[in-house]
Amino acid sequence: MTTSIQATLIPGDGIGPEIVDATLAALDALKAPFVWDRQIAGLGGVRASGDPLPKATLDSIHRTRLALKGPLETPSGGGYRSSNVRLREEFKLYANLRPALTVIPGGRYDKIDLVVVRENLEGLYIGHEHYVQIDDDPHAVAMATGINTRAGSRRLLEYAFATAVATGRRRVTIVHKANIMKALTGIFLETGLELYEREYKGQFELDTVIIDACAMKLVLNPWQFDMLVTTNLFGDILSDLVAGLVGGLGMAPGANIGADAAIFEAVHGSAPDIAGKGIANPTALLLAAALMLDHVKLPELATRLRKAIDATLNIDKVRTGDLGGTASTAEFTKALVSRICA
Repeated sequence: MTTSIQATLIPGDGIGPEIVDATLAALDALKAPFVWDRQIAGLGGVRASGDPLPKATLDSIHRTRLALKGPLETPSGGGYRSSNVRLREEFKLYANLRPALTVIPGGRYDKIDLVVVRENLEGLYIGHEHYVQIDDDPHAVAMATGINTRAGSRRLLEYAFATAVATGRRRVTIVHKANIMKALTGIFLETGLELYEREYKGQFELDTVIIDACAMKLVLNPWQFDMLVTTNLFGDILSDLVAGLVGGLGMAPGANIGADAAIFEAVHGSAPDIAGKGIANPTALLLAAALMLDHVKLPELATRLRKAIDATLNIDKVRTGDLGGTASTAEFTKALVSRICA
């Protein structure tokens, strides 16, 4: 009998509760052994406690070290920082894993299977910014400081390289801009090349590409890539770009991995305009749950979930409106659960 696994559940805002309910139904059908501690965040946290990330939610994740979350809306005004960024900082979630896999064939790009591994805590995302006043203009000059460390680069690259070996990736590409930002991204490139030569040479092919050339090559021929590993800002851009190759953010799961915690999520927004209408597509969060099952060493359940999603979409042709179908969220969920239980 599988031991129960404590995990924090954050339904989130907008369509979050709807897609979370669909995902829980699938996990229940799989008999996944999660024991959920349900918490609030985002707008719900602001309404309940004046904080998008209430202390009880943070305490829960500190205890379980594992979380599944729906999309969170950062309130406009009031000086609120992104809840997602705060979660990464609070739990030192240094690696962002964004797989892009074709689920529905026949699109502009087909048979896509690649992964972006993004550094999550450094670069320009540290938020060291300020203005310089000139004459009577207090915002005459805007300045930002980016920081990449040797230790932070090595930690992320070690995770990416180890993941490539464990999952059978044949090639890893380091994406950089060291031709211009010789120090800021040069340290990341240099660390990756040294790590490969010292510990991973021969286990996969390693190459490098400049960020702007990478973006062009992804549009022209994405099949030349297998795993991309890069710094924070470049990874933010490229992970959404590769999601576009497989149908958009509605098909894009994400995992944020740290030494002591991991948080799994749908990376799309909260879509308040369709909240409560029963038409949301839960695929991204379902795929995130599959990543979560992999993470807790339940790959058989992860495989069953992915196969059931594929069969529901491509054999049964049960699809929500954003995928060209007519199914409601509940109808899609019912069809998926039937596939899991078949």
